[in-house]
Amino acid sequence: MKPSLSIFSLLCALWLTPACAGEPLGSDLPGLLGYAREHNPEFAAARLEAEAAQQRAEPAGALADPVLRTELYDITSQTANMNQFLMPTQRYQLSQALPWFGKRDLQRAIATAQTEQANGQAAADWSDLASRLKATYAMSYYLAASERLTQQTLDLLDNLEQIARERYANGLGSQQDVVRVQVETTTLLGELIGIQNERHHAHAELNSLLARPVNAALAEPVQPRPLPPAAKLDEQALLERLRAHNPQLQIADAQIQSADKSRDLAFANRYPGFTLGVARTQYNNSMNTWDVMVEFSIPLQQSARRSQEHEAEAMLAAASARKQSALNQAESSLSENLSALESARRTETLIATRLLPQSELTYQSALAGYQTGKVDFATLVDAQRQILQARQQQLKAQLEAQSRLADIEKLLGEEL
Repeated sequence: MKPSLSIFSLLCALWLTPACAGEPLGSDLPGLLGYAREHNPEFAAARLEAEAAQQRAEPAGALADPVLRTELYDITSQTANMNQFLMPTQRYQLSQALPWFGKRDLQRAIATAQTEQANGQAAADWSDLASRLKATYAMSYYLAASERLTQQTLDLLDNLEQIARERYANGLGSQQDVVRVQVETTTLLGELIGIQNERHHAHAELNSLLARPVNAALAEPVQPRPLPPAAKLDEQALLERLRAHNPQLQIADAQIQSADKSRDLAFANRYPGFTLGVARTQYNNSMNTWDVMVEFSIPLQQSARRSQEHEAEAMLAAASARKQSALNQAESSLSENLSALESARRTETLIATRLLPQSELTYQSALAGYQTGKVDFATLVDAQRQILQARQQQLKAQLEAQSRLADIEKLLGEEL
């Protein structure tokens, strides 16, 4: 019994080791993206639709099934004659419908373009899903950091309250100072409740994108993604990448190709299709005759075909216009997001290098002045709130930069 238990324990340990070796789900963005790629049902549906579209290319250009036809001749007179009834005259015909030259290639090209469109849609769905994951992960990090910052500020207010109480007990301060710090504490507690509520929403949103139960456990985000260096954010270089890899532009290109081949097919419908056949006739016990046949469709309805051709030309022009519109919008969004990202980066740098040190210096000076009676308590509380606001602004700048980075990568259809 003991050896069996040992083997079972070893197998369990080996099975569980890979899950424990990596980072817990939610602690870093790559883990979330990898999990979503494997489990998100929306993206899975897009991949399956692209796979289904790929299977349409081959049958689109295939010939129709051949037709086997058999006929009995002069049944009425043969019924009167028993010998002829037992061995009637029969005809066996095998025929194959053939489209006009080049139609099959055009049909296959249309199906191939539709496959490219489905692949582009799958890429667009993934870019959208990845962008939402990146933005929600950044929001989760921002809210977690905001909660920690608020809690640290509450601890600081507790210390200030102790100082205010001691000064009030020694007759050096007023009761109003104690009440003021209690009001600040209550205000921050209300803000903390709001932050915790938003964290719950972000947690549920992440699990929804991962196709997990909304209350499933997720690790706290460790840190935001590092921003790419300025060399990778050159606008002209990114515009070239956008034109080459943007999923919406890929879809538009595929639509243009499909519309172009559909137009060519509409013009090819001016010409007839034809059917080739071969037949053999059985008379009594002998089969000595062979017949061949050819059959043409007559394209008389030319007015209807002209309408189909004009429709195909209009669809091609519409697809081209739609691509140009998508390109203009994508280029505008890229330029806007690049500018906003640079602005957020500069704002964070300004806060980290100037505003935060200045606010902390002001607070230390106000604290020393309050303890010596040279500064009133309201000035001390205002100095403490300036630090909180500066750190909140720093976190918002980080969140803005991460959100803009996610939007840029969605436009590019790839990671920076």
